[in-house]
Amino acid sequence: MEMLNIVVILVIAVIVTLYKGINIVPQGEEWVVERLGKFTRTLKPGLNLIIPYLESVRERVSTRDLILDIPEQEVITRDNAVITTNAVTFARVTNPRDAIYGIENFRIAIQQLVMTTLRSIIGEMSLDEALSNREHIKAKLKDSIIDDVADWGVTVKSVEIQDINPSESMQASMERQAAAERERRAIETTAEGNKNAAILEADGE
Repeated sequence: MEMLNIVVILVIAVIVTLYKGINIVPQGEEWVVERLGKFTRTLKPGLNLIIPYLESVRERVSTRDLILDIPEQEVITRDNAVITTNAVTFARVTNPRDAIYGIENFRIAIQQLVMTTLRSIIGEMSLDEALSNREHIKAKLKDSIIDDVADWGVTVKSVEIQDINPSESMQASMERQAAAERERRAIETTAEGNKNAAILEADGE
């Protein structure tokens, strides 16, 4: 009976060990494996074997396209106008090792990098340039971040500027300025009309 118990325990131990060693990685993912806390390799999609108890899966990394929303922010242009803008970044992890070990959180890092770079680019432009050169901003933004992001094992596929508009306070200021301009023109038109009327009246006498 005791021998039977030992055999059962051994069989269970073997089954558990095999279970821990066999890993099936789904398509669209790569798994980062560590051996005794140190990176050893990445597992590709399909059936993979690891050494139980010595090796473990540290992270399951998606290699599908990532969609990263860039939050709306206020940006000051070269001529001190305030505009609001937001964007979306399409990227893909091409090196899971660098994505995990090269930066603490590559998603947040990319978001912050895009935000600061976008502020810098628009800060060198006037309000009119910023509002009318969306494609130029997009191209320059991608070129500016692509090398830094590559160091994190990520490839930027595209960056799209979703909105770029004067801020609410700037719009109100522009509306007041436009209203003042209309009022000035109306006064000038009225004065010109009165002047012409006076001339005609004088000529009639």
